[in-house]
Amino acid sequence: MSSTFRNYVDGAFADAADGRTLDVVDPTTGDVYATSPLSGAADVDAAMAAAAAAFPVWRDATPSVRQRALLRIADAMEARAEELVAAESRDTGKPLHLTLSEELGPAIDQVRFFAGAARMLEGRSAGEYMEGMTSIVRREPVGVCAQVAPWNYPLLMAVWKFAPALAAGNAVVLKPSDTTPASTVLLAEIIGGVLEELGLPKGIFNVVCGDRETGRLMVEHPTPAMASITGSVRAGIQVAQSAAKDVKRVHLELGGKAPAVVFEDADLAKAVEDLVVGGFFNAGQDCTAATRVLVHESVHDEFVAALAKAAAETRTGLPDDEDVLFGPLNNANQLAQVSGFVERLPEHARVEAGGHRVGDKGYFYAPTVVSGLRQDDEIVQNEVFGPVMTVQSFTDEDQAVAYANGVDYALASSVWTKDHARAMRMSRKLDFGCVWINSHMALVAEMPHGGFKQSGYGKDLSAYGFEDYTRIKHVMTSL
Repeated sequence: MSSTFRNYVDGAFADAADGRTLDVVDPTTGDVYATSPLSGAADVDAAMAAAAAAFPVWRDATPSVRQRALLRIADAMEARAEELVAAESRDTGKPLHLTLSEELGPAIDQVRFFAGAARMLEGRSAGEYMEGMTSIVRREPVGVCAQVAPWNYPLLMAVWKFAPALAAGNAVVLKPSDTTPASTVLLAEIIGGVLEELGLPKGIFNVVCGDRETGRLMVEHPTPAMASITGSVRAGIQVAQSAAKDVKRVHLELGGKAPAVVFEDADLAKAVEDLVVGGFFNAGQDCTAATRVLVHESVHDEFVAALAKAAAETRTGLPDDEDVLFGPLNNANQLAQVSGFVERLPEHARVEAGGHRVGDKGYFYAPTVVSGLRQDDEIVQNEVFGPVMTVQSFTDEDQAVAYANGVDYALASSVWTKDHARAMRMSRKLDFGCVWINSHMALVAEMPHGGFKQSGYGKDLSAYGFEDYTRIKHVMTSL
């Protein structure tokens, strides 16, 4: 039996105005299991009109009202945890137990964090900076936000989009990826129920399903004051170009190519254990995944052997198997992309583990470790976005920094050493938005997430991410 997902606009579910649909595929089998709307201009117009009409009421609501709504949303998500996990897993093939603990738990916590942030929205206090004049700074919501979420963490990324936007008093039109609409549509039902129960305008949260063209229509629409996207570098560039046509504010969280720099004094057993998770969790479909391991030459061979053994012992499989670390890749194109990187490896590269598809049904790929690589190799420079870790050898700190920084991405990185001074030097020199020390991929609502260079700009999570959804107004009064 197949499901039918629908758009959520102004508190009501609806098909695309022209009836077009997209197939939604179960990545564990490769079979179509549902359809979702392929939204066009009329659908985007309707969602933007609903958001624009609801915005003034929400903007003028007190912070306590916004906080209460977000806390209720978090409680409602918690009450329907099993449904959300099931929807997320059906679309992505992710292990159910890990989706519950590692994704839904943090997502609910992050909604509650932004509920608290709603009460902390403030400008600078009054002061006299010119004789006879008093200045105040107002911090206001920007308006309607067009938001586009990716397929690697559909539920979590939807939260990273809507929670700070709503907390700051904005209205939202959110588009999930065409391959993963399920959890976002369920979120719309949950959020809509809360808004109705509290007597708040339903148009502050809208979901429009569709493809890349739907996203372009949203970004180029005259209504939104801001466009926020998590996605590929190519998509981010297109959004920035589209938004430039009417000078929209843009928030971009794009790709990553995270280095993990392992020095000779590191706890190698802990580094291997943590980096296997950091590299293979969610099938490596994570912008912060530990994709490039840089190891000091004196421990390189020992480390590679240990990492390859750990990778070979790591399992991929079906969502209900509690012994697997990750499920399938998200879609057929992604399987082809990951396979292509491995098939095109240069002669000097060595596949130490994996390097092949698992089974002939669905999009499963084995945990893969590749050594013997050079800095200019394609697989070192470009984002694979799969369960593939590369290992390079370095001679000293300067070379480690040069290799780590020598890519176009700058989202996340990690350093493995027992030398505190070295860790501090590396954290200063590494050109990445996040540096973990003796850890990799830990995220918390209170701390910012976002990169530099081609990884984009703007922050998710934290007070910094919250401020991205506000604008600053100076008010000056003559005394």
